[in-house]
Amino acid sequence: MTARTGASSRRRPGLLLVGASGAVGQAVLRLAAADRRVGRLVALTRRPLPPGKGYRNVVGDPAALAGDAECWRVDAVICTLGTTIAKAGSRAAFAAVDRDLVLRVARLARTAGAGAFAFNSSVGADARSGSFYLRTKGEAEAGLRELGYPSVTIVRPSLIDAERAENRPGERAGLLVARAFRPLIPARYRAVSPEAIARALLEGALAAAPGVTVIESEELA
Repeated sequence: MTARTGASSRRRPGLLLVGASGAVGQAVLRLAAADRRVGRLVALTRRPLPPGKGYRNVVGDPAALAGDAECWRVDAVICTLGTTIAKAGSRAAFAAVDRDLVLRVARLARTAGAGAFAFNSSVGADARSGSFYLRTKGEAEAGLRELGYPSVTIVRPSLIDAERAENRPGERAGLLVARAFRPLIPARYRAVSPEAIARALLEGALAAAPGVTVIESEELA
C-alpha cells in the first residue's frame, strides 16, 4: 500500500487546457508545456494551434465533444474560455460560452475523474450582481462549486493587459487609461498581464489545494 501511494504522489498529473487560443490560454500553454511537473498536456481548441512541443492539440468543439472522449480523462483542468457580448452577438450567446460551456467542460472532466479545476473568472464576479457580465461569471463560479471537485481555483483578474488579434475598442481604450494612470488606480483594478494570470491558474491546478481557493486581481501583481 505504501509503495503504491508513493508512486502515485510522484506521478506527473495529466492536464487539460480549454481556451488555449486566447491571450491567457496561450500564456498557460507556454508555461505548462515547459513545466516538468506536468505529465500529459492536452489543449482542446476549435481550430488547430500552431505546431508546438510539449502538448497534444485536440481539435473539436467543447460544446459538442462526446462525454467519453479521451481528452476529458485528466487529473486537472484549466479553463480560460471567454468571449464578449459584442463578439458573441447576444447576452444568451455570451452566457452559453462564459457560463454554460465552462460548466459543461467541468462536468465532463469531473465525471471522467479530474480532481482539480482552475477557472479564469473576473474581478467583481457575483451571481447576484446587477451587471449581466459579472452575474454570468458569478453563476459560472457558483456552478463549479457544486460539481464536487476536491479542488477548485478561481482567479479573478481585472482588465487583461494584452494585445488582442480581434478588435476590442472599448478594452483598448481601457488599457490606455489603465497604463497611463496605473499608480493612481487601486490595486484590485489595475490591468494584469496574461502571464501573471496564467501562473496563478497553473499553480492552482497543480497544487490542487483542498476546497475552493479564490485569487483576487491584486494578488496577481
